[in-house]
Amino acid sequence: MEPFIVSARKYRPETFEDVVGQSAITKTLENAIASNHLAQALLFTGPRGVGKTTCARILAKKINQQNAEVDPDEDFAFNIFELDAASNNSVDDIRSLTEQVRIPPQVGNFKVYIIDEVHMLSTAAFNAFLKTLEEPPAHAIFILATTEKHKIIPTILSRCQIFDFKRITVADMRGHLKRIAGIEGITADDEALHIIAQKADGALRDSLSIFDRVVSFSGKDLTVQAVTENLNVLDRETYFNISDLIITSNIPQLLVDYDVIMSKGFDGHHFIAGLASHFRDLMVCKDERTLHLLDVSDSVKVKYAEQSRKVDLVFLREAINLSNEADFKYRSSRNPRLHIELCLMQLASILTDGEKKNDVNYIIPASNFKNQPVAAEATSSYQTPQHTVNKIDAAPPVAQTNQPVEVKELNKSDSDNHNQAVDILKDKKEINTPIGSSIVSNQTSRLDKVPAQPNSNKSIEEARKALLDRNKNKVSGLSIQAINAKKAHVVKNNHDQVDTDALPEEEFTELQAQESWSSYAAHLRERGQLILASIMEADTPKLNGNHLVLRYPNLSMKEDLEKAQGQVLEHIKASLKNYTIELEIHVDKAVQKKYAYTDHEKFLKLVEKNPAIDLLRRNFDLEF
Repeated sequence: MEPFIVSARKYRPETFEDVVGQSAITKTLENAIASNHLAQALLFTGPRGVGKTTCARILAKKINQQNAEVDPDEDFAFNIFELDAASNNSVDDIRSLTEQVRIPPQVGNFKVYIIDEVHMLSTAAFNAFLKTLEEPPAHAIFILATTEKHKIIPTILSRCQIFDFKRITVADMRGHLKRIAGIEGITADDEALHIIAQKADGALRDSLSIFDRVVSFSGKDLTVQAVTENLNVLDRETYFNISDLIITSNIPQLLVDYDVIMSKGFDGHHFIAGLASHFRDLMVCKDERTLHLLDVSDSVKVKYAEQSRKVDLVFLREAINLSNEADFKYRSSRNPRLHIELCLMQLASILTDGEKKNDVNYIIPASNFKNQPVAAEATSSYQTPQHTVNKIDAAPPVAQTNQPVEVKELNKSDSDNHNQAVDILKDKKEINTPIGSSIVSNQTSRLDKVPAQPNSNKSIEEARKALLDRNKNKVSGLSIQAINAKKAHVVKNNHDQVDTDALPEEEFTELQAQESWSSYAAHLRERGQLILASIMEADTPKLNGNHLVLRYPNLSMKEDLEKAQGQVLEHIKASLKNYTIELEIHVDKAVQKKYAYTDHEKFLKLVEKNPAIDLLRRNFDLEF
């Protein structure tokens, strides 16, 4: 049995032509070698797994092959020195390196020193390396490689020719994986390779490691299902199905499908982040100028284009905003699952019967899904579910509208019939709760829920029928009939408005105003409104024209009285038969009630109430 070699080593590029996704850098290095313009200190920087060390090895071999007398199969292993700066980062290691630099190569023209992870060198090691790096021998070339260029001191950067390696694109990575799969005799779906390339996040070495892992799982047939199951990622089909449910406002099925996703062990944070990216991709598909930003296969682009035609840009903008906000607040949420479910319900409520809601926090009421079927079998994350979606007759709750709900009072005859029906039904023990005298216009009567009894007498049925017939005349608060009724009500109120000029304006004295004020304060105290009564008793109103002037020591008492001045003025105006009376309330901190704190002050208070106490003190010659 031959030892297994991972693909990252087995298919490591041997020439610049084999390097994936770094054509600009490889072309520059080839031209520099051909024109003899190669610097003696090079710095390769970029993310992990993008070919820095590979290009350094190819370059080290390439510069020694310029001599025609050299064997083309020679790898110049004795001329290439690799140093791991992560474990050899001391000053002594750099000094040992500089001592070796002075020795010329035995084969070829150059000795190449590849220092990987050079940012791990200590500051002292960097300083010891400066002179050698600036003026190396003619036969020495230094290639430094790092993933964190910002950690290298500026004096080193200024002595190097810097090459910035870019991340490998998904398309280049997918093409490279497809070539390797062909060599290995593996049948691979383009979408499966695309998922692997995306999961690698720009690192070709990571994509090859993932490729080996998935091949070990699925064998020679690499499918989308095998990749998503092995990598534990949500495939695009899941997001397409979730988006369809959001667009059709099918909240019950949406929550069921999300439960299935959670039961398979997927992370809610990963789900909502992927959903935000899915809505972003749908928005990209709305314009041909941005279509190239969609980094997917052609077959998936068709699906995106088809789904994007179902919604407009306003919906997509609100959906991206909601999902992105849920992604941002996920970590700080105490109940992450409820956080995501609430976001899904808000997303599904953006569009209702094709009409956009102004408030993104609006959620379709649960009553709208009463007769809507939900798939009995939970949908899989790897299969396309067949959903049955009914049209939703969604009306926003009363709290979402600016129009008040119309409440109709029963007239006397209706009230008598209503009470009689309730009494009869109570006697027959068919209901246990009373029915109010007023019924909201868009609410179904509770009598609809009373089960029919086989032995019900005729009077009960007649009473029931009379109540049901009356409820049929009720209309929805959002109907045209209700809107017209509201307009008529406003016109009637304007017509019946009281003529303020006809209200009485009789003369009254300050004493009469004070008596009326005190009597109403006593009335409030009897009713249990002690705070308001205490505030009224704290000062006696003074008359200034038709204004009752009051002064209180703090703003709190003033504000409390102003909140209740409607009911206070109503009593005062009716009592004095003058409807021009107004309250004038001031805050005067100098107005404070004098309290007795010391013994002498208490004595003076007692003398004020009973002067005989002071006579008693003098007769007994008491001191105070």
